[in-house]
Amino acid sequence: MESAGVGWIAAIIIGGVAGWLAEMFMKSNTGLIMNIVLGVVGAFVANLLLSLIGVNLGGWIGYLIAGFIGACILIAVARAIKR
Repeated sequence: MESAGVGWIAAIIIGGVAGWLAEMFMKSNTGLIMNIVLGVVGAFVANLLLSLIGVNLGGWIGYLIAGFIGACILIAVARAIKR
């Protein structure tokens, strides 16, 4: 988070938006708290995966994109495990 230049409060807000966008995109039904968790954890996961291929996303927009990608990955993994 700190490497992206985003503080904790901003990470929660951006994570909530990213989680909400992923929820709409993946057509899942999660609540506000889960959207925030999906966005924040998703941003961490996506930044980790993207750094393996040499892509670095920084700033608010980068954190939002990474959060969205990561949240979609987490929703897909949860669906695969649930089945």
